[in-house]
Amino acid sequence: MVTADPLSPYAPNPTVGIAAATVGVSKVHGSGDTRVVALDDVSLAFGEGEFTAIMGPSGCGKSTLMHCAAGLDSVTSGSVRVGTTELGTLNDRQLTALRRDRIGFVFQAFNLLPTLTALENITLPLSIAGRRPDRQWLDRVVSMVGLAQRLDHRPGQLSGGQQQRVAVARALVSRPAIVFADEPTGNLDSRAGAEVLGFLRDSVRELGQSVVMVTHDPVAAGFADRVVFLSDGRLVDEMACPTPERVLDRMKAFDSRSRTS
Repeated sequence: MVTADPLSPYAPNPTVGIAAATVGVSKVHGSGDTRVVALDDVSLAFGEGEFTAIMGPSGCGKSTLMHCAAGLDSVTSGSVRVGTTELGTLNDRQLTALRRDRIGFVFQAFNLLPTLTALENITLPLSIAGRRPDRQWLDRVVSMVGLAQRLDHRPGQLSGGQQQRVAVARALVSRPAIVFADEPTGNLDSRAGAEVLGFLRDSVRELGQSVVMVTHDPVAAGFADRVVFLSDGRLVDEMACPTPERVLDRMKAFDSRSRTS
């Protein structure tokens, strides 16, 4: 099992295992005068069965961190693990298989195929892998996200909130080790967004799922178990049991600090 440094302020609850972790991760774009440090020595562990939100000012490295932790982007230095698997030891084929089998993704753009039904979109990752869905698990996921009456509808026949629910179900159907969600409510109104966040929250509470969400929205962060804050590519703070009000106050403090620096 991957173990987090017990002295690290950004380790999860010590009573849970580690679903994924970054250790000393840096990400640098360009060189010379065009050199940009997107991540700077970031060590962070994501607990099994926990909902973690990543927040910070625009351009602080939130999405870069998620992409590196999910194996969607390479790191300049440091290491990334999912469970006990070190991503840097995998070739392209192995990395593709790991993302398909052990990681779920939910993006701001729903990324559904318009010619497929909701059910076909949900089970698409399994179909690509040549695997049949576990019917009992599929039924449980579909029921949790409230799509039982919409499975034969195509994306164009669904509301934005319903499309994102399809995307959440698709991320969960393969029972991944961890789900990464990048601004999952960014294209939704407040009511639909709250529903989707509730489903992610329920997947942690009821299914034992591990979820990591990048968001700029304090209300969305209030659904998480903890929030970690980035600034200029570095981890700078953490909050357990967040509320929208506490998160907003913390974000205002960052904004004030950046204006005076």
